[in-house]
Amino acid sequence: MPITRQLIPALGLSLCAVSLHATAQDTPSTQLHQRANAAMCANCHGTEGRTVKDSSVPSIAGLPRDYMVQQMQAFKNGTRPATIMHQLSKGLSDAQITSLADYFAALPR
Repeated sequence: MPITRQLIPALGLSLCAVSLHATAQDTPSTQLHQRANAAMCANCHGTEGRTVKDSSVPSIAGLPRDYMVQQMQAFKNGTRPATIMHQLSKGLSDAQITSLADYFAALPR
């Protein structure tokens, strides 16, 4: 089956689910690993989590860590409606959600 535009986010999520690990260490390799895994978010949220002006998809760079974790958990448990995020978030562990939140929170808005 050829890879279509619709399958690209799912492929990114699958790769992320296999390889994303949250750690307490903030080493260069951990940062690189987080950045590589957060790249799947660029499909919708733009490079480094920044969407283009007037996009209907929100920028996520620089959002507070706790807010991002809360929103991702809400997508995951179905309390926040979404078109695709509820499906994507169900494939992430709590540690993966925290790791992504840490990464995007550390970026400038």
